[in-house]
Amino acid sequence: MENIFTHDYFMKKALVEAQSAFDRGEIPVGAVIVVNDKVIAKSHNLTELLNDVTAHAEMQAITAAANFLGGKYLTNCTLYVTLEPCQMCAGALYWSQVAKVVYGAPDDHRGYRAMDGKLHPKTEVITGVLADECSALVKTFFQQRRR
Repeated sequence: MENIFTHDYFMKKALVEAQSAFDRGEIPVGAVIVVNDKVIAKSHNLTELLNDVTAHAEMQAITAAANFLGGKYLTNCTLYVTLEPCQMCAGALYWSQVAKVVYGAPDDHRGYRAMDGKLHPKTEVITGVLADECSALVKTFFQQRRR
């Protein structure tokens, strides 16, 4: 039997979260955290709603996952996020020791790589999963904002 729990499968769940952010006027980034093919946390950007520059999708998901697991380390978890994490989120992911980060669209200007951010040395990174869909949502958001 074919495993339906692919990177595309979970990135689509992150895209649902990103769409929720878009619909609320938030920068459309969505995240889910998975352990053993089970989503244990999901979120999207909440910076406008909470009036908090740290309320990125990844930060919200890390907190929810840690609460679910009852501990601060996410060593067996995978984060799926629609946009490359920023330097702040990379730092939080570093300290959480997340096992894997899978992101859709790169952020060539504010992503952790452009800002010389680091993830934990044991963290595996997979890029470009549903990148076109992830990128299109962000581009549409900013095009609408500029009108």
